[in-house]
Amino acid sequence: MKKKKIIVPLLVLLAVAVYFVVFHKDKSLRYIPENADAVVLIDSKKLMGQYLFSLATHPSEWSGGDIKSKNSTSFKDSGVRIPDFLQIFHIKDTKFSEWYSVLELKDPQKFIAFLKKRNFTDNGNNRFQKEQFFFVIEGNHCIAGTSDLAFETINKKLLQTPLNPARNAEEFIQNTVGSISFISGQKIQNFSIELHDDEIEIKNNSNQKIFNAIASKLQKSDQFLEMELDQENIRNFSRFFNKSIADSSQATFLRAIADLEQVNDTIVSYEFDDNFNEVEKKTFQKITQPNYSIDIQSKDAEKTWAYFQSEKWINGENQFTAIPFQPNEITKNNNGVVIKSTRRPVVIAPQLKENYILIRNNSLLYSSLKTLSNTEKKVISDIDYVLYGNKSQDYWLKIKAKKGNLPLILRW
Repeated sequence: MKKKKIIVPLLVLLAVAVYFVVFHKDKSLRYIPENADAVVLIDSKKLMGQYLFSLATHPSEWSGGDIKSKNSTSFKDSGVRIPDFLQIFHIKDTKFSEWYSVLELKDPQKFIAFLKKRNFTDNGNNRFQKEQFFFVIEGNHCIAGTSDLAFETINKKLLQTPLNPARNAEEFIQNTVGSISFISGQKIQNFSIELHDDEIEIKNNSNQKIFNAIASKLQKSDQFLEMELDQENIRNFSRFFNKSIADSSQATFLRAIADLEQVNDTIVSYEFDDNFNEVEKKTFQKITQPNYSIDIQSKDAEKTWAYFQSEKWINGENQFTAIPFQPNEITKNNNGVVIKSTRRPVVIAPQLKENYILIRNNSLLYSSLKTLSNTEKKVISDIDYVLYGNKSQDYWLKIKAKKGNLPLILRW
């Protein structure tokens, strides 16, 4: 009887502990500025639960053979307080590549030591940088970003303002491991992020029929890149590069195909012999270049051509210089313009009448990734294809990995 009196309270305490550790989440988002136009949330507890489940179902990983040495410090042991929802945001009217996050620190000095151990450069004033990653320590907080241009603004709006209004996680995420949301005034468009054994899906609709129909149409070819985009999709993607290009070019439809080829590149240099005569020297290197064909249909082919000329994208030899891979040729027809590589022309397949971008993995791509770390190269080499699709107001993005013995959460 005494054992039961002890066991029952212990079970209750265990259940309460499991609830708070695994299920209870602080849904208050205090580190999203009012001028954010995009937000990425990662549900840390759900991600950890998915990791532990995958680990439990793959005993081969229990031995810890791939665990880093004891001298290595993991991010969770770096002095950072892991939030229930990691908040990453983009600020309106900044470059698409600029993303930021604010982290709470349990031990700022421990975190600084962690950054130095990871070979971050100390730029003074508690600022650290490694390649395109920036950190600044502000008291018991850290501002992280792919740029440091907005650090002062973020510090004033989020850390120095005592009554900064908090948002609720349920505005952005609904029971998935992550989400990405686009904010326009009071309107929020949410996309779920789901991590499966061999793929990552980002979508705003659970109906997969349309997306699967697009994917099935693309199974017959093996080109590196294929795409078809209507006017609205052209406008959406052009915002990442040049806000006016879609309207100024009059483009209503874009279709493109590309494949990769390894070619010999000749480098000509000059030296002087003993008599100071100039001597030409040729060296060769193998480089990877695409063979491609791009069909741009427009409302007015003459205006499209005139716009490209005004941007100085067409030279005297009718080459489209905005594409760095030469040689190519641009021609005008009644429907718009066509840009083709001339080294080995590629024929565009019949139109599917869908909105999609498909990028397949190709071993020749790796030679262009010399600046990436071995870990980053491994992740990229593990990808089979990336597929974007759109139908009406439904959007999908799938990152498909190659089949492996382990799920992605244990591989990456």
